[in-house]
Amino acid sequence: MRIARIVALLEEKKAENVATFDLREQDYITEHVVIATALAGKHALALLDHLKTTLKPLGETFYAVDESNEEWIIIDLGDIMVHIFTQNYRERFDLDGFLKTYNKPH
Repeated sequence: MRIARIVALLEEKKAENVATFDLREQDYITEHVVIATALAGKHALALLDHLKTTLKPLGETFYAVDESNEEWIIIDLGDIMVHIFTQNYRERFDLDGFLKTYNKPH
């Protein structure tokens, strides 16, 4: 499974607190979200590089990558979005909390 592979790759390179969210039943911009904490900005970039070098040869398409701020890197794999945060940014933006309470608009 693609999600399990992504989680394993992140954990293999020491990403912390990797969380996954299945949003297929929600009216959200993607079906799955993976969130991981990097130890520092350079670690976040190393995690991104590890995902690219491992997943691209397996046929994964990286539609967009926002690495302009190494404190919060966003990877768009189409139906999966991966967010790599530093601890401060993860706490500040609390995407985990938002996704846990996300509901379809009525």
